[in-house]
Amino acid sequence: MADITDIKSILYTEKTIELQENGVIVVQTSPKMTKNGLKEVFKEYFGVTPSKVNSLRQDGKVKKFRGRVGKRADFKKFYVTLPEGAAIANLSA
Repeated sequence: MADITDIKSILYTEKTIELQENGVIVVQTSPKMTKNGLKEVFKEYFGVTPSKVNSLRQDGKVKKFRGRVGKRADFKKFYVTLPEGAAIANLSA
């Protein structure tokens, strides 16, 4: 079962802020999160049932630090469309 701790962050970029004005929130989660799990979390913790959820899996970047090669963690990104007039409290950048 999905939990609120699986949500890593809400992404704030130029593109995502523009999407938020249209009722779409971009959420970064752990790779094990599913669409249905994310819907349950939104219902339980935010009191909003998303009308649409799109997802994509993103691989972590391979980076070098002091000559050693490392890899950032993989994550999933969800585009959550909220119903008309619905909002989530405390979504400030």
